[in-house]
Amino acid sequence: MGRMATDSAREGARPRLDPVDLYAVDQLLSDEERLTQLTVRDFVRDRFLPHAGEHFAAGTFPRELIPELAELGLLGMHLEGHGCAGASAVGYGVACEELEAGDSGLRSFVSVQGSLAMFPIHRFGSDEQRERWLPEMAAGRAIGCFGLTEPDAGSDPAAMRTHARRSGGDWVVSGTKMWITNGSLADIAVVWAQTDEGIRGFLVERGTPGFSARDIEGKLSLRASVTSELILDEVRVPEASMLRDARGLGAPLACLDEARFGIAWGVLGAARACFEAAVEYARSREAFGHPIAHFQLTQAKLAEMATRLVQGRLVAHRLGTLKDAGRVHTVQVSLAKRANTRAAIEIARAARTILGANGLTLDYPVARHMANLEAVLTYEGTEEVHTLILGKAITGEDAFG
Repeated sequence: MGRMATDSAREGARPRLDPVDLYAVDQLLSDEERLTQLTVRDFVRDRFLPHAGEHFAAGTFPRELIPELAELGLLGMHLEGHGCAGASAVGYGVACEELEAGDSGLRSFVSVQGSLAMFPIHRFGSDEQRERWLPEMAAGRAIGCFGLTEPDAGSDPAAMRTHARRSGGDWVVSGTKMWITNGSLADIAVVWAQTDEGIRGFLVERGTPGFSARDIEGKLSLRASVTSELILDEVRVPEASMLRDARGLGAPLACLDEARFGIAWGVLGAARACFEAAVEYARSREAFGHPIAHFQLTQAKLAEMATRLVQGRLVAHRLGTLKDAGRVHTVQVSLAKRANTRAAIEIARAARTILGANGLTLDYPVARHMANLEAVLTYEGTEEVHTLILGKAITGEDAFG
């Protein structure tokens, strides 16, 4: 009897499980990181989600939210100084997760601004460049973009055709960049080009003669995001516009690692939103006299989705703690980006099947996230590229060349 009573007491003392956080990953967050999570979650729920479907349908980005994103300290939040918040890597990851629970386009804006535009200035720029641009970008008064990908050089950036040549005390840059998030919004573009000194980075300001941006129309993914083509036709920029400490392909790849880190967290927000929609729908939708949550096949789908969500969140959190400790490796970033994006897509697709035809409408978030994740699977390194990065790390054999 004594043992049975003890077992019963233990049973009663067990914590209640949260279906969305079965391994209590949120309990690993510091108080500051938890505050970031809840603050961004409230912002997304109150300010973005009521109009998310409208922006997706119209193909528009909610520019009016940029000052609010800045006021929350989300622009360049993981950078130190110059008006940046100096948050932990985990704190930045948590913010990305909550933003992408709203829409991948919302997280992409913040990610490009902070990790692909502000980070290279912070890491590779001169004091003058940092002082001029970073406070303005952190405040949302200046928007940036990252010009690396080209029409014929996506997964192989070393094959870029954009080039820059010296002309007196200036540089003249010519080429085309493609699939550039924030391109036509940007006040400053970080443009990568081939030179006689190797690949170098340049800051090209809006309005510079020969520089223009044209939005890409007809997208079926990331519709609530601005995606552009950048055209550089003999664009003359001063020597002071060069990122002096960015030399070789390693510089833009370091920027991509920053963005990939945010993606590894962000996609889990999209996955969580799909999972929550599926659970709620399964509990309320009836078929054959029962909620569809009653049926074994539905429960099997939800169990698999919950498992993938737990695994992804644990991977993301560990990646964040490694980054905060200064011990993260690019291969670990690739693994997390590859695994979590694939898991998020599979969660979204399974959620869609639970919602049936309703899952294909903008009345629910699932199809919107499902479409967005197809783009996220491709950008900042395709699934195939990250597979080969992992393969090289495991075997020592380089399958790229």
